[in-house]
Amino acid sequence: MSSQIFDFGVNMICENMIVKYCSPTLAGIKTANMFSCCFSDKKELCGRISYFNSLFCKKGLRLMPLQIKGKRALLYLYRPAHLLRDLKNSMTCRILRELGYCTEKPESCVAHLVGKLRVCEGFPHEIGFFLGYPPEDVSGFINNSSKCKFVGCWKVYGDEETARKLFDEYQKCTNAYSEMLGRGLSVEHLAIADGNI
Repeated sequence: MSSQIFDFGVNMICENMIVKYCSPTLAGIKTANMFSCCFSDKKELCGRISYFNSLFCKKGLRLMPLQIKGKRALLYLYRPAHLLRDLKNSMTCRILRELGYCTEKPESCVAHLVGKLRVCEGFPHEIGFFLGYPPEDVSGFINNSSKCKFVGCWKVYGDEETARKLFDEYQKCTNAYSEMLGRGLSVEHLAIADGNI
């Protein structure tokens, strides 16, 4: 089903927006992406999220709101299986536990993050763990290290060469997915199932 069928306003969540901000996650090369959108009615927003989840669930993807303020929503598209893998990293586990997270279940971690976003003015520094950023880069950012080597999709404190390759891969993926969406493929067809990664 095409996103043009839904007329919820210019900034309401649509296929173009998901492809623009979440192509690497759709392609299975990144754990998660997040983006914000405007909405006019919360019920309509929830309907859109449910609609996309009905397309994504069989692909191993989940879309959820991390934060809703006024008429803006911060949305999180992620692969729970990838997040589970990421949370098994010893550095990630240690840091998240120090910050009060229960790391046994990804859902508990995401719920804790949602709670922190409700009370934080900005983003909690550990949010990078939920987006698939390398643990050493998230740790460097949390520790407010001034020795950042490079800034791309995130601040790089660890392996700069690998990060640059990843940023390039993410951009190529976004360009390719945007082109395929323009040719008529839907996000449902663009989303790669976890078993096919």
